[in-house]
Amino acid sequence: MTFTEIESATGGKITGKTAAIVGGGPAGLIAAEVLARAGVTVTVYDQMPSLGRKFLMAGRGGLNLTHSEEMPLFLPRYGDIDPLLRTAIEAFPPAALRAWADSMGAATFVGSSGRVFPKVLKTSPLLRTWLLRLGNLGVKVKLRHRWEGFDGDGNLRFMTNGHELSVAPDVVVLALGGASWAKLGSDGKWTDILAAQRIAMAPLQPTNCGFTAAWSEVLRGYAGQPLKRISLSFGGRSVRGEAMITRDGLEGGAVYALSSPIRDAIHQFGGTTVTIDLLPDVTLAKLSERLSAPRGKQSLSNFLRKATHLSPAALSLVREGALLKGAALSALNGKDIATLIKAVPVKLTGVQPIATAISTAGGIRFSELDEGFMLKRTPGIFAAGEMLDWEAPTGGYLLQATFATGVAAARGAIEFLRNPSS
Repeated sequence: MTFTEIESATGGKITGKTAAIVGGGPAGLIAAEVLARAGVTVTVYDQMPSLGRKFLMAGRGGLNLTHSEEMPLFLPRYGDIDPLLRTAIEAFPPAALRAWADSMGAATFVGSSGRVFPKVLKTSPLLRTWLLRLGNLGVKVKLRHRWEGFDGDGNLRFMTNGHELSVAPDVVVLALGGASWAKLGSDGKWTDILAAQRIAMAPLQPTNCGFTAAWSEVLRGYAGQPLKRISLSFGGRSVRGEAMITRDGLEGGAVYALSSPIRDAIHQFGGTTVTIDLLPDVTLAKLSERLSAPRGKQSLSNFLRKATHLSPAALSLVREGALLKGAALSALNGKDIATLIKAVPVKLTGVQPIATAISTAGGIRFSELDEGFMLKRTPGIFAAGEMLDWEAPTGGYLLQATFATGVAAARGAIEFLRNPSS
């Protein structure tokens, strides 16, 4: 179903009804648009001085909106996906998100990896046009309004400029995000408010995140150096991509793709080991042949550099991998070194803080929501986006689910306004 079809499916205009959207990220803004198009008077509240701050940050690398995969491949990216989330994405699939972006003048294209981007590769033009559209639809925006919970009558409480404000809309969509990049507005403090309402939640955890490792001072000196065209393996899964050596560990696309099981293993065992194939396009047999050739008067370092074309950072990682296995690199023969390069062990000791993660796992359990994304314990209050208990890898899956749940919550709110007793 396209965005236009979803809009038409909401039926005729609703008049005389109000909605408060708490949170000005993509889930909240798309909910505001759907509600405003249905005739509802909408106000968006956000604690920051401007809207869409994390959305803007997501565009620093080109704004990966969604992915071009067909649904049989797309949906498994969400792991053990809840039926509610599945239904939301099927109702507002990648094609609908692309059509919406096109309607904003942000025509999209499919990259070589199958990821979908706006042709301008930026968030700011799209966000400017979106906010203008929302303004034309009559959506009001209240900035520097921090949500503090509910008053004794169940109304929303906000703090703004040192004063408390009470708001009593007909429906509410909560879209406050997770707890990653708190300085951009998503600080996860809403969990205390909802816990007081006895809303069941899974603990917030970092996902698409980096990890710490007990590097030597030598390897620490390569902080900021990439490991390109590698294959990282853990728990029976392998992912090709890149990683980045940090002063304290590893991060990057290949690491993020496996961050969920790595994180869980570290929490369970206090640490875990991943393996990195530094030359996934070279067979073990071919590499063994190269490294078994006589090196003459060359030092081992020069011989390995010329035979493998690995960067100094990668070769230092190989040396540390050898020590982790209990041997100096110089004591290994060519075949053993080749075997090591094809599976360098890296012991990870911890998870980087949630504030630095790309996204958040955990949040409101789907069992707390009805089929319209309304909180069962608080009629008229809906939730969307990263507040909900789901996680997905980077690659367009995060924004896709964020938008889809925002649309689903808005449609649920519209149905509630039409039939409040159902």
